[in-house]
Amino acid sequence: MASIAAPKANPCFLSHNNLQRLKISHNRAIKVPFFSEQQSRRLVSVCSNKPELGSIKTDQTIPGFGSGTGGPPISSPSAAIDFLTLCHRLKSTKRKGWINHGIKGPESIADHMYRMALMALIADDLLGVNRERCVKIAIVHDIAEAIVGDITPSDGVPKQEKSRMEQEALDEMCEVLGGGMRAEEIKELWQEYENNSSLEANLVKDFDKVEMILQALEYETEHGKILDEFFLSTAGKFQTETGKRWAAEIISRRNARLANRT
Repeated sequence: MASIAAPKANPCFLSHNNLQRLKISHNRAIKVPFFSEQQSRRLVSVCSNKPELGSIKTDQTIPGFGSGTGGPPISSPSAAIDFLTLCHRLKSTKRKGWINHGIKGPESIADHMYRMALMALIADDLLGVNRERCVKIAIVHDIAEAIVGDITPSDGVPKQEKSRMEQEALDEMCEVLGGGMRAEEIKELWQEYENNSSLEANLVKDFDKVEMILQALEYETEHGKILDEFFLSTAGKFQTETGKRWAAEIISRRNARLANRT
C-alpha cells in the first residue's frame, strides 16, 4: 500500500504555493509528487549543484571510506542529507488503503516499514536466512514511494507499469544520494524484494502482509470497523512458516474479538 494523501504541508518542504526548491547535490531537478489534505496534486522540485569530488575530504585510513584501498567513495554529507530530506515524504504520507476505509490519522509509509524491520529483528533464526539483510530489505522495500506515492490495486495501474515507475523513482533517489556503494546496495535490496528472489525477500514479503493485517486488526479494534478486505487479500499467500504462524496468531485474535461482539 502507499498513498496519494499527506498531512498538513510541512513548512520546511513547501512555500505558500505548495512548491519549494530543495537544494540537493545534483545537476538535475527531481519532481516529487506532493498531495495536500484536499488530495490535489502538487510537485516539489529537488535540485542543486553537485560538488566536485576533489573537494570532499575523507579519511583514507578507514576501510570502506573515501577512495582509498578500503573501498569506493561514499556519498558526501550534503548528498546524504539531501537524500534523507527526500525520504521525509515516507514519514508524512499516509497509507492509502486506510484512507480509503475512512481511518482517521492512519499510519505513514515509514510507520509500516519500521514495524516490518522490527519483525525481521525479532524473528527466530531460520536456516539460510540473513536476518540483518531482512531488516535492510524491510527499510528500503517501499522507499520509491517517496516519489511515486502509494500505488494500490484500486488505482488500476498495471503491475509492470507500477514496477517501472518505482524503478525510475529509485534510480533518481540513488542519484540524489550520489551513487556509490550505498546507492548500489539500496538498488540491490529493492530489486531482490521486487523479484522475490531470495529467502530473505520471501520472509520480508510475508512481513509486509503480516504488518498489514496486524494494523487492520488494530484499526478494527480502535475504530469499530470490519476490514475484511485486508484479511481476504492475504489469505493463503504467505510463503514462510514464520509468516504463516504470525498471520495465524493475528487471525485467531481477530476471530476471538469478533466472537465476543456477538
